[in-house]
Amino acid sequence: MKIPGLNETENYLSEAESLNPGLWFQHSIYVAKAAEAIANHHPKLDPEKAYILGCLHDIGRRAGRTQMRHIIDGYDFLISEGFEDAARICLTHSFPVQDTNAVFGEWDCSKTERRFVDDYITGVEYTEYDRLFQLCDALALPSGCCLIEKRLVDVALRYGTNQYTVPKWKATLDIQKSFEKVIGQSIYNILPGVIENTFGFTEN
Repeated sequence: MKIPGLNETENYLSEAESLNPGLWFQHSIYVAKAAEAIANHHPKLDPEKAYILGCLHDIGRRAGRTQMRHIIDGYDFLISEGFEDAARICLTHSFPVQDTNAVFGEWDCSKTERRFVDDYITGVEYTEYDRLFQLCDALALPSGCCLIEKRLVDVALRYGTNQYTVPKWKATLDIQKSFEKVIGQSIYNILPGVIENTFGFTEN
């Protein structure tokens, strides 16, 4: 698998945070922790690789404050560094429904870039790693791991809803069920701090 090592990943993430500080950084860390926790119980997933890919799934945020453009910026950056498999996750994590219209936020990119993403997503066969990050992206707030429903509502409140909202929610919950079938338990049994972060009181 073409991905950076842990030290290199941490350097990429630290550099990206310095270029564009924001809550995306903490979200990425918790996506990585959720992915690592699930991979520890999954026979086909490697926990360290899962952690690394989780750290990098939103690395396109290094380019600045954008909406859907961040997935293209992340892909281009990691391809330029020679990490094709990590670049792939930058694109696929946003599409539990394999349709590039099914997004929250705007396509703030060129028509050529949009066509590239469309061709990529409709032409790829999802792996367990792709599905892992479609799941874990919906399990992590900047404050920690949480119930999927809390994260989905959080995104809807920030970006609004559209005709793809319910199909995308259903697809994410189906991925949850498929992973729970493989690991033989609820994902919430193994996620760090999920109960406290979902139901605990925090001051904003």
